[in-house]
Amino acid sequence: MIRVNLLAVERERSKKPLVAISAAQRVTFGASLLLLLTVLGIGWWFWSLRQQSLALDREIAKAEGETQQLRSVLSQVQKFETRKAQLQQRVTLIEQLRRGQSGPVHVLDTVSRSLPERLWLTDMKQTGAEFTISGFSTSMTALSDFVGNLETTTWFKRPVEIIDSLVQDDPKTGELVKFSIKATFTDPNAPATPPSLAAPKPGGRGGAAAKGGR
Repeated sequence: MIRVNLLAVERERSKKPLVAISAAQRVTFGASLLLLLTVLGIGWWFWSLRQQSLALDREIAKAEGETQQLRSVLSQVQKFETRKAQLQQRVTLIEQLRRGQSGPVHVLDTVSRSLPERLWLTDMKQTGAEFTISGFSTSMTALSDFVGNLETTTWFKRPVEIIDSLVQDDPKTGELVKFSIKATFTDPNAPATPPSLAAPKPGGRGGAAAKGGR
């Protein structure tokens, strides 16, 4: 009679491995994992570069805005400097005109203050420093007072000359004296002119040298 040990066969079947992973599968799995890590790394690197690019764009936009503000400020400063230079030129010109007009202003003021009663002017001409003043007076006394008032001021040299005086009959006012005077203007505030060197006297050093030469 033949006996078969079925228990031993079952034990041998249970000892065999259920799943077997080959070397090719391991290589494929490792390569896939490496590829996935590489893709993730490249994605993170690209995202980081994108963030840095956005940050740089924001900084550039901010710098451009500040540059525009600085340009506006510089433009205003340049306009201010130009305006300041123009105003300075005007002030300088006004000062020059004032200095140049100070003489005529003082002349008119002096003449107006020197006018006595019953005397009025009809014309005043200037030739260099000389003024020719014409007018009418009701008497020779008023004309004399006018000339004396001009001579007492510091703006006209003495004497003030009467170059013409003519008595005329007026049916309304009676006798009128038509006159013309000449006065020489002088500025008392002008710096004094240094005196010129005097010529050597005959008995001075020049004469002694001449005698020595003889």
